[in-house]
Amino acid sequence: MLIQLKQFLLKNKHMNLKEELSKIIKGDISDDNSVLEKFSRDASILEVKPELVVAPKGSEDLKNLVKFVSENKEKNPKLSLTARSAGTDMSGGPLNESIILDFLKYFNHIKEVGDGYAVTEPGVFYRDFEKATKEKGEIFPSYPASKELCSVGGITSNNSGGEKNPAYGKTENYIMELKVIFSDGNEYTIKPLNKKELDEKMVQNNFEGELYRKIFKLVSENEALLKEAKPKVSKNSAGYYLWNVWDGETFDLTKLIVGSQGTLALITQIKFRLVPVKKHSKLLVIFLRDMRPLADLVNIILPHKPESVESYDDNTLKLAIRFMPDLIKRIGPKNIFKFLWSFLPEAKLVLSGGFPKLVVLVEFASDDEQEIDKKMKALDNDLKKLKLKTHITKTEDEANKYWTIRRESFALLRKHVHGKHTAPFIDDIIVNPECLPEFLPKLTKILKDYNFVHTIAGHVGDGNFHIIPLMDLSKKENYEVIPKIIERVFDLVLEYEGSITAEHNDGIIRTPYLRKMFGDEIISLFEETKNIFDPKNIFNPHKKVGTGLKYMVDHIMHHNF
Repeated sequence: MLIQLKQFLLKNKHMNLKEELSKIIKGDISDDNSVLEKFSRDASILEVKPELVVAPKGSEDLKNLVKFVSENKEKNPKLSLTARSAGTDMSGGPLNESIILDFLKYFNHIKEVGDGYAVTEPGVFYRDFEKATKEKGEIFPSYPASKELCSVGGITSNNSGGEKNPAYGKTENYIMELKVIFSDGNEYTIKPLNKKELDEKMVQNNFEGELYRKIFKLVSENEALLKEAKPKVSKNSAGYYLWNVWDGETFDLTKLIVGSQGTLALITQIKFRLVPVKKHSKLLVIFLRDMRPLADLVNIILPHKPESVESYDDNTLKLAIRFMPDLIKRIGPKNIFKFLWSFLPEAKLVLSGGFPKLVVLVEFASDDEQEIDKKMKALDNDLKKLKLKTHITKTEDEANKYWTIRRESFALLRKHVHGKHTAPFIDDIIVNPECLPEFLPKLTKILKDYNFVHTIAGHVGDGNFHIIPLMDLSKKENYEVIPKIIERVFDLVLEYEGSITAEHNDGIIRTPYLRKMFGDEIISLFEETKNIFDPKNIFNPHKKVGTGLKYMVDHIMHHNF
């Protein structure tokens, strides 16, 4: 009887909120349990069931929702708004107990592709965006490995990086302009400003003017502290990027919105800077029988200035071979026989001494094919001192084989390994490559102590590794050990002045550990930043600030297994 009463009250609560929202927006509102279940998960180990899922039809809907939540927050403290597009996040970033905003359904238009730029809504799939820009011979180069599944809104909100980071850097370098809705319920355009333009903003007697005044004061008064706090690695997605906002000449709020996981504003439109697509590329594949030469290898490769330096481990390669039909389906090779024949280098390695422990992919790209050949030959000569097996791909299909194994490793795990769950919680650590000789053996020891099956892939050229354990989360001892593993791995990363997240962001899974990484003073600046933008905490709570370890542990989805 008590359970039935609770269900009745919960249903009426949903109905009341749904009815109230239906009066102020044109978009779709759902409290259907199957929809709520779908939106309670992303690609992480977490589960948070929302109250409603809303698909807004335009900016007016979003403005009305922000104003409604702001006005009713005191009466209903749990009310909040969380933006979500493709749901491929591995940190719990788009999960929330209140209202989820589904941007995929209506905010999915590419508005313009011009010379060197493109304007798009956040719910556009990257694969569609890339197709449109390539028709103009251009590309946004900071796409992640999940490029076939993710959205441009998620890429922006997480400050994603990817395989081309050594040559191009992260998403933050390619945002020319954003349209956003701040917590006052109004839409604004934000872009880099010179000091004169900044001064004009700061004299405004409104929410926007106050925001600019307070953020400028915060970053200018704490310049030295922020400079010291900036992670000393090639990429970082942890915290708020306060150190990037003001360089003495340009004030750029886009640097703060990018990577903030929807905690400061709702993004309604993105203007990306594009780069020309290079006409030619070739792949040099390096097979390591053990990890010992890895650091030396990376330090030999990087001076040759490759476009990409990627890697995947033996477990990933075994999965790809085991599930070959799925791989063929994903690649769609022009000639299946030739594609299967392209595995000859791996077959020879296995016959002569087992699977390689790590496969490293080095890509060179240029409009001049002779320049690529010259660089490849020079690198191949330099690698001879390490006595490693190498292979230069001969066809596009063959190169795609390696890229697909690298990009699809996580998807292969999720789809095919039954009884265990992909558990990304130490999935995005980064240290400087020169630290790898000391760092990797210590990391390997931690992983061996817990004796779980895992895959390692990542951007080895940056010292950025994605470690995905396979765990049976129905067993209490498995999910209870997760915080212990996180603590040990993050302590090791910070010992080498790395970052706990290079590109996957904080979400629910890493927010509790930001204080460990940045210290009390910087965390207080993060909290102040959140309060300036969002004083009532209506945007995506429990990310970046305000969440402890208990909330994270309580939402590991062990009860479903």
